[in-house]
Amino acid sequence: MTVALAGVAGVLWLLLGSSLLGVRQVEVAGAVELSAEQVRTAAAVPLGTPLLRLDTAAIESRVQQLGRVAGTEVGRSVTGTVHVAVTERAPIAIVPAADGVHLVDATATDFATVPAAPPGLPVLRVPRVAPGEPAARAAAQVLAALPPSLLPQVQVVTADSPANVVLRLDEGRHVRWGAPDRSARKAAVLGPLLTQPGRVYDVSSPQLPTIS
Repeated sequence: MTVALAGVAGVLWLLLGSSLLGVRQVEVAGAVELSAEQVRTAAAVPLGTPLLRLDTAAIESRVQQLGRVAGTEVGRSVTGTVHVAVTERAPIAIVPAADGVHLVDATATDFATVPAAPPGLPVLRVPRVAPGEPAARAAAQVLAALPPSLLPQVQVVTADSPANVVLRLDEGRHVRWGAPDRSARKAAVLGPLLTQPGRVYDVSSPQLPTIS
């Protein structure tokens, strides 16, 4: 019995107290705009910590503080490697400002500032950009729902309320989208509508679209 207890104690020591089964390295996956070193620095994984004592939730929380990170998953292997997988936010619109060009994702999160606007992204004009702002969230939802064939034509998206999203296209055309609901139907209606001459295309009621 004494030998057995000693054996169990030894195993527990190896798992929980020994650096023999501790963290040896941190591997990063999914980083594109961020560097692996930026992710490692944010993760702040203490090398040598026994794997079973590693607080993966705390590591995920620290990495989530990076503005470009939308999601994080942390795993560990018996080789002593901690795997940090990140999903970066994808910009769908920009907000020009005095300090640079702000990138906004589909959740209406302003997550990064860059010196110049990436090509192909429309300008977002709303009272305030934040996930909790209804107008900003509605505009972002509309942009996220647009088909690839239509999105490149959008130059500006505005919303002074969640029920009044307007798209400004090339050639001075405007699309009154209304609320973000039924966006798939509105996009399907808008495609053929844009083949007709006009300046204002109203699909806020997709069953009764108009051109003026």
